[in-house]
Amino acid sequence: MVTIYDIAKQANVSAMTVSRVINNTGRISDKTRAKVRHVMEEMNYVPNAMARSLVLQKTNIVSLLVTDITNPFYTTLARGAEDAARAHGYKLLLGNSDEDLVKEKEYIETILSTRVDGVLLTPASDNSKEQLEALMRHGTPFVAIDRDVPGIACDAVLGDSVGGARKLIDHLAGLGHRVIALVGGTFDVSTARERHDGYREALEANGLLYDEQLVFQTGYRLQDMEQAVERLLALSPTPTAILAGNNLLALGLLQAFRRRGIDTPGQMSIVTFDSLGYSDLIAPLFTTAVQPAYQFGELGITMLIERIEGRAEVQPRRKVLPNELIIGSSTGEPQS
Repeated sequence: MVTIYDIAKQANVSAMTVSRVINNTGRISDKTRAKVRHVMEEMNYVPNAMARSLVLQKTNIVSLLVTDITNPFYTTLARGAEDAARAHGYKLLLGNSDEDLVKEKEYIETILSTRVDGVLLTPASDNSKEQLEALMRHGTPFVAIDRDVPGIACDAVLGDSVGGARKLIDHLAGLGHRVIALVGGTFDVSTARERHDGYREALEANGLLYDEQLVFQTGYRLQDMEQAVERLLALSPTPTAILAGNNLLALGLLQAFRRRGIDTPGQMSIVTFDSLGYSDLIAPLFTTAVQPAYQFGELGITMLIERIEGRAEVQPRRKVLPNELIIGSSTGEPQS
């Protein structure tokens, strides 16, 4: 492996001069700088990033930690985050917590040990507070994205979950649905709580009864959707429409209904948040409140880098991005 001492010997300069060229520090003539860089290229020298970070106290690496990279919302968010990071001269490391607090904690410990400059993360739940406090104790800047955690004052990029749920319920009520269920995540997740709040407010605004029996807090596995559908179909009266907490829940519900020969939207309308990817934007499968996923990642990284570089105001910033109602093939008038 080529070292700075090899470069120094070949360029006939000191090792300190080579170090200053690599780290862009100190006063060095343009001629000497060019000579050292030429030798580095000839010898295929790759700087030691860890050693360089110890000198500069900066790695130019940021981390993105999401809860489910298979969800198209987070896939698009990650694209926006990476593009923004590269535009600002940073590299992006990606992690996936799978909504698992243990896995999330392991990632945070790795992030702290590798000295990344900052973290953009979707907390697994309110119980992520311990991990976020660890970042704060170590002075590692972070921005919460899509979800926030009570008791943690930090920069955040969030969606209008309450407003999106209202739009979706208003749409169903406008079609004539009177019994509408909610199948969402557990209430220790901020977006699940907010979508429940919007659901309840919109029911009341449309003169519809809020019934706790129609509210299902669930996990994100296929078997969770099977259990939710069994319980939904056992209700009397049976709902004619469902607000699903996110796109993957909606897809699981659709599959569970199809296995039972129940037509969507003929016998059951489904609305949700976010699309299933680019093809879904051309011919939307679900009626959905689409959030600007790319902008989430782009804005989140921009805010993070501003915080890392000391260009952000002292007080935590909170950005709430709007969503757009897109009508898909999953909703229709209820059967008489």
